[in-house]
Formats: sequence, structure tokens, C-alpha cells
Amino acid sequence: MDLKAKYIEAKRRWAEKRVAEGFTALEKPTELRLPPGQHLTKGFPVLDLGFQPDIPLDQWQLKIGGLVANPMDLSWEDFNDLPQVEDVSDFHCVTTWSKYDCRWQGVPFTEIYERADPDPEAKFVFFTSYDDYTTNLPLDQLLDDDVLVATHFDGEPITREHGGPARIIVPKLYAWKGAKFVKQIEFLAEDQLGFWEIRGYSNTADPFTEDRFA
Repeated sequence: MDLKAKYIEAKRRWAEKRVAEGFTALEKPTELRLPPGQHLTKGFPVLDLGFQPDIPLDQWQLKIGGLVANPMDLSWEDFNDLPQVEDVSDFHCVTTWSKYDCRWQGVPFTEIYERADPDPEAKFVFFTSYDDYTTNLPLDQLLDDDVLVATHFDGEPITREHGGPARIIVPKLYAWKGAKFVKQIEFLAEDQLGFWEIRGYSNTADPFTEDRFA
């Protein structure tokens, strides 16, 4: 499926979710749902680079650029004026814990894609955070309907320790691919490795194949 078709399909699925009567727990057999090598937790462990930036909302900004027709510098108010969605997904950390039924709210990545209007040669995305963390992903993986720039968890603003005020959620991959404290999204023609990728972590990060390390 090409990028345009994937984007259209993701938008169609979001439309279906918006008309649904609320959100429910995911309905998948446990044996197919928990990736190999993972164990379930009811808590929410905190992992970061040892620094949790404190970003006043009146100073927060999300810069969107690179190979796009419409670069943007969004203030917190601008960002929250974008269409918001809610989604329930599972969360898998490379340190072997998983958490089921995480309820996130935020701006779908498809909305960022649509408004930025990436050039045809843009095939990758590079994320930079306020704590200088970086990570990278192929653009086509970000056009699933469960990928968000999230601002809320379980109905409450995402706390600082969990990457607030905004973080990237990519449920199908290990969580290091979802940057906390996100401040910049760049669309690129070529892949650029992020913080953990250049330190030996897998560039593809599929939890169901235990794709932890390069």
C-alpha cells in the first residue's frame, strides 16, 4: 500500500472510531496479544534519560519541518485546536514489560501528515525531544490509525514523568520509538538513526519478533 492509500485508510478507520459508542478494551486472545519475552504490569514504570524537562505550556512549541510544503511552528494553543481523537492500545517496553488497554487522547499523526503535506521524496520521520532524545521511523509506519501525538492518558493530562505535555505513541512498536517530551518532527528522504538506534537498538523494533537489538 502506498503512502497516500495508507493515509486514506487510516482516516477511514478514525471516522469509524469517532462514531463508535465509546471505547472498550481490545478484544484479542491473550496468547496472541502479549509479545514473546514480555510480562504484564498494571503499573506504569518510568524510563527516561535521567532528565524530565519542565516545559511551561506558554513556552511549549512543536516544530514540524523538513521535506514538507507547509512547515509549522505550533504553540500549545495551536496544537490543541487541531482535531483530537481517543484510542485504546497496548504499550510494550523493550525492558520486557507490557501494559494493556492504555487510553490515549491527542492529535492523530495523520492530521500532522495532512497539514504538513510532505514532499513525495519524504519517506522517513525524525523526532527530537525537549530532553534531546531522538528517534526515527519510516513514514508509512506512522500512518496507522493508532499513532498519536498524545496529550492525555486515561482522561488526564500526561504527567511530566511520562513525557508530558505531549509524546508520540506508536503502539505496534517498542515504546522507545515513541518520543516523550516531543518538540520537533522532521520529514526526511533518508533514514537518520536516533539516540538508541545508534547505540545498538533495533531500527525496526517489532515486539512480536523480539526485535530488540541490531
